[in-house]
Amino acid sequence: MLTIDEKNISIEDIQKAKQIEISSDWQFVAKIDKAHNFMIDSIKDGKPIYGITTGYGDSGKNYVSYEDAKKLQTNLYRFHGCGIGTNLSYRVSRYAVIMRTISLCKARSGVSMELLRRLQMLVEKDIIPVIPSQGSVGASGDLTPLSYIAAVIAGDREVYYQEKILPTEKVYEKLKIKPYEFEPKEALAIMNGTTIMSAIALDAVEKFETILDSMESFVAGMFEVLLADDTPVSDFVHNSKPFVGQVRCAKNIKEKIKGSKLTHGRDDRYDKFFTDNHLNIQDTYSMRCAPQVLGVIRDNLTISKNWIETEINSVNDNPLIDGENEIIYTSGNFFGGYVAHAMDTLKICAANLADLLDKEFALLVDHKFNRGLGENLKLTTQPYFHGFKAMQISLSSLSADVIKNTTAASIHSRPTESLNQDKVSMGTTAALDFAKMMPELYHMLSIAFLGLAQAVDIRGADKVSPHLANIYKQTRQTAKPLYEDRRMDIDIQNIYKKVQDGTYS
Repeated sequence: MLTIDEKNISIEDIQKAKQIEISSDWQFVAKIDKAHNFMIDSIKDGKPIYGITTGYGDSGKNYVSYEDAKKLQTNLYRFHGCGIGTNLSYRVSRYAVIMRTISLCKARSGVSMELLRRLQMLVEKDIIPVIPSQGSVGASGDLTPLSYIAAVIAGDREVYYQEKILPTEKVYEKLKIKPYEFEPKEALAIMNGTTIMSAIALDAVEKFETILDSMESFVAGMFEVLLADDTPVSDFVHNSKPFVGQVRCAKNIKEKIKGSKLTHGRDDRYDKFFTDNHLNIQDTYSMRCAPQVLGVIRDNLTISKNWIETEINSVNDNPLIDGENEIIYTSGNFFGGYVAHAMDTLKICAANLADLLDKEFALLVDHKFNRGLGENLKLTTQPYFHGFKAMQISLSSLSADVIKNTTAASIHSRPTESLNQDKVSMGTTAALDFAKMMPELYHMLSIAFLGLAQAVDIRGADKVSPHLANIYKQTRQTAKPLYEDRRMDIDIQNIYKKVQDGTYS
């Protein structure tokens, strides 16, 4: 059970949460009530407050009476019901409900305890809003996609319920739930924030961590099957350039090749230099610099996770309500710049990972560079078989698909809403762009691990490290060695599931 109050909540706690509970601590409840009551009193006094007793954005000059303030909230989620594109997954949408609850529990949004309990109920009864993925420019946060959470609270639109998509109205009727009537500001408080981009980002980052761990396993396997020198992962090397991610990556690879009979130390290459005309004194950059390439990615991933966690725990709607000092602040915390920049950076990281994987796989299948593994990893000598020739083409095409989508979304700010939203974050677009790269990276790694298993067949499974032996075993449980030319797409999809669930991490 995840108890939510004003305290910061880690992304790990969000990922693990089976249920949520709004704190019943009297001090917390008092702060929520104080901010809400102050705001209501201000409205009754006739004070014009943006989005509560005025119109929205460019319509902020229009005054709305206290009597009509509730209708204004209803109209807000209704006119934003224009989301488009593929629906966000159940998982991402559930994250969004939890994240919006965390932000509103900071007692600076002016919402009531009743609204917070309604959000808790959605998670508790597993009634999760169906949210279209497109329609946000990250201006005033994710107005259109977040309107789908507000609408569900009010009994409208559709939800994921018992593994089906159903009208909210029918689910409420079945469970005898009365639709919620928003108090002034409450629909705005739900919609005016960075929650959708943050939920997409968290889900994608979670997947990318698995991809990065799996990539280190592939690199370690390459060190073995290409008979590489293990000097590039030596502690001395990385303590000489002590970036945290680089040091960690090198240690991970070094640990994974432990026990291998195929790798060798630096002295071995010196000893053979004059007798082996095919042995270069150093390995290629894609091998030798792998910790430096992946280390940058590890550090950027850490930074991005910290930014996402801070964003989730921020009060990112508008206006902000200081119930303690009875002040209302109109501001711009809904601007999703940190998520946008984190996602744009991770898009570049994903592209670098894809490029490295493409380069290493090219070494693996090319008889000129793979140190005896032969032409396209063929297990037979017949000239009419082709081994992994087409598999390399598919992997390379996927790397191009990843790399071509690295243009920063945050620089494509689109002015909207009569130039009121004239500089926007594009954070949701950036998060969606990054998330779209994950299936392509999963597929690339699926092909790569099939190739690695084929290389182990050639070298001999008795010579590899325990870590690579386990990877080989897991792969061969699903995919047979490639002797004769045959379709490989089914093998790729079967290994995809293993990459996805972290089998190769």
